[in-house]
Amino acid sequence: MAVKYPHTRTEEQVENLHGHSVPDPYRWMEDLESDEITQWIEAQNKITFDFLNHSSLREKITQRMTELWNYEKYSPPFKRAGRYFFSFNNGLQNQNVLYWLEDLNDEPKLLIDPNKLSEDGTVALSGFAVSRDARLLAYGISDAGSDWQTWYVRRVDDGEDLTDTISWVKFSGASWDLENEGFFYSRYDSPQDGAALKQANYFHKLYYHKLGTEQSEDRLVYERPDQKEWGFNGEVTEDGRYLIIYVWHGTAAENGVFYLDLSDPNAEVVELLPLFDAEYELIGNQGDQFFFKTDHNAPQNRLVRIDLGSPEPDQWMEIIPEHEDKLEFVDFVGRRFVCTYLHHAAHKVRFFKVDGNPDGDLVLPGLGMVVGFTGRSDDTETFYQFSGFTTPGAIYHFDFDEREKAVFRKPQVSFDPEDYITEQVFYKSKDGTRVPMFISHRKEIEINGDTPTYLYGYGGFNISLPIIFSVPNLVWMEMGGIYAQAHLRGGGEYGREWHEAGMKQNKQNVFDDFISAAEFLIEEGYTCTRRLVIGGRSNGGLLVGACLTQRPDLFGVCLPNVGVMDMLRFHKFTIGWAWVSDYGSPENPQEFETLWAYSPYHNIREGVHYPPTMVMTGDHDDRVFPAHSFKFGAKLQAAQSGDAPVLLRIETRAGHGVGKPTAKLIEEFSDMWTFALANIS
Repeated sequence: MAVKYPHTRTEEQVENLHGHSVPDPYRWMEDLESDEITQWIEAQNKITFDFLNHSSLREKITQRMTELWNYEKYSPPFKRAGRYFFSFNNGLQNQNVLYWLEDLNDEPKLLIDPNKLSEDGTVALSGFAVSRDARLLAYGISDAGSDWQTWYVRRVDDGEDLTDTISWVKFSGASWDLENEGFFYSRYDSPQDGAALKQANYFHKLYYHKLGTEQSEDRLVYERPDQKEWGFNGEVTEDGRYLIIYVWHGTAAENGVFYLDLSDPNAEVVELLPLFDAEYELIGNQGDQFFFKTDHNAPQNRLVRIDLGSPEPDQWMEIIPEHEDKLEFVDFVGRRFVCTYLHHAAHKVRFFKVDGNPDGDLVLPGLGMVVGFTGRSDDTETFYQFSGFTTPGAIYHFDFDEREKAVFRKPQVSFDPEDYITEQVFYKSKDGTRVPMFISHRKEIEINGDTPTYLYGYGGFNISLPIIFSVPNLVWMEMGGIYAQAHLRGGGEYGREWHEAGMKQNKQNVFDDFISAAEFLIEEGYTCTRRLVIGGRSNGGLLVGACLTQRPDLFGVCLPNVGVMDMLRFHKFTIGWAWVSDYGSPENPQEFETLWAYSPYHNIREGVHYPPTMVMTGDHDDRVFPAHSFKFGAKLQAAQSGDAPVLLRIETRAGHGVGKPTAKLIEEFSDMWTFALANIS
């Protein structure tokens, strides 16, 4: 289908940055409140959906996606004061529903159903915290995918809300005090009128809210007017004595840890770990003995014990030493440490006694990931979920006394996992680095160098890509496609060194890793350029944009989603400044050169035949400002020399992805596969 793009005006906007003249002809698109951009969005969506509706596959894909999505989904329950809490989705509900029960054999009781808060399912439960006596629930609500949250308090027994309302919360949960009289939370000052989705977020503040009072009366616990970029998360220890204050600076892996002795009304905040020299996560405490997971002098992480009376590093006691596998999660439950390791990007679980002596392993069903293991340190039971690329997430109950596991809930999906296979391969990147990749597909498909293949990646912020079950990926594989997931540098799969090898001036390594994954799939006979589809979200959207502009000859279809595309202005909107720790700063002359060299928006060249591309974003994305995608898509349309379509799919009343309703997810992925198949067939 021939595509005629809407007119997109340009303007003479040129800046001199570190001696370079940098044009920005689409900067007017950064004004999201203008009628012009509203009309432009409508025009772009019209041609996009006209194109998608032209395909006879779209309805069939949507139908099958809906059928497969319609299965029961549970979260691992957690126990609080003799009560169990978990979320549940009966299949196609737009939002998961929170339930509770007092006995595992009882009928679950409804606690909060976000589906009743909006007609279109775009109001989501963004976080919750159960009080220590399990009688009250503090819960956050997000509208239209925004990171902004409003928090409320609900009685568990009768489901009635109290009068408490907490506004302008962002990047924060809630943590109850020992007496169940209130909770700690963090927020920003209210933004300027009309600027909530654009204004940069600075000066995070930690508060305490006492039940039954107005937010204006909340006690300011901690702020740092001298450090506008610091953020704070307050967490009360299990014994209720200490408030742990995590201090974060952007998205840097290094953080500080302060604390406040809640047993002393005159106590002041103590800077326990103030150097921001490593990553620290409190796992639990026994009195004034604190257990921390850290990469301090241990790139793959270790567990140490710190005595509050002598917190100097040379006084730390190493409990669990660094291992050749990355120590990703530690939970203090069942009177032992449950340690989840990453072994070449797949999970393994090992138990350790409190003194650090090994206490056995948990046998997992295969290659996959586990989440859960919540509970108090003295609980005798816990729950966890295991999932794989073709294994829907099953919930297990684990009894620590008997060392027995049992299936608690196992979803029934209308496909046979035995029809599929997952293999792990390793390939060499441009500089010779060995990179892991998982490849999944139906067993009976013929691998003949012409198989449709979807290659997915991320590569940033020390985040490890999970091995999870995905209905969209299953639909792709059902249609005869291959799903490939590359675990690139910049992620957290192999610890600090792996992350640092893909950040700031090493960022090109991430793109090289992804390009090498594509070349490997072609050279090894899995697929060919014409049939190779690449995708990624957020930082992964940047990945796709950079690879698309660097190697337009290599890919058959490109699907960048909510991507960071303008690397010279990302730091000017919402929380974008926080990514300087991973990307580097455009204000720094040396780091500017690196950013400018790969910035997707600035590296689009006229006269190039770019592959078919569908740029996706949400109009309420206040994580990655949607103008990134607007500007990139408009410039790519103008520069395209071939007849391959460049479309923009702009979701309305949608944000960065968190809390997106099921109906919108089904539509989004159906459109992705429709666009891909329409252009590789």
